[in-house]
Amino acid sequence: MVPKDYCVYVKRTTKGIMFLTLYVANILLVGNNVEMINSIKQWLSSVFEMKDMGRVMYVLSLKIVKNRSKKLIGMFQEACIKRVLKCFRIHYSKSIDNPFEKALTLNLNQCPKIDKEKEKMSNVSYVSVVESLMYAMLCTRPDICFAIGLVSHYQSNQGPTD
Repeated sequence: MVPKDYCVYVKRTTKGIMFLTLYVANILLVGNNVEMINSIKQWLSSVFEMKDMGRVMYVLSLKIVKNRSKKLIGMFQEACIKRVLKCFRIHYSKSIDNPFEKALTLNLNQCPKIDKEKEKMSNVSYVSVVESLMYAMLCTRPDICFAIGLVSHYQSNQGPTD
């Protein structure tokens, strides 16, 4: 078991390494030895009622891409991010490389001013937005940590000061 993570288990032998990740009723096996993986699947099937779903393509809204020739595995979060954007009705937003410009200063002039803008903002659950971004950040996007931290700091300090 990986220290402090009770959902990730590691098996190392002279033949290879294998990771078993557990989320609710789903298990994902990843390793560098097919025989080892098949052996674990056989054992699990003898102990639990389970269904082998084959090679993984998506797990927890993450797209898994493998490049066997280069021995690489990648995770892409596009589907998850698109779902969050759609949920908060901002899926039409334009993407950028960096969520905040360097030395960005927030102030009261950037707050909604007209009633229509204020009403639109009042319908957005701040907690839900931050939770959704936190999920994305913790899974595969540490680069948005700064943006979430800034928003949380901004909110906890009762907004910007001029």
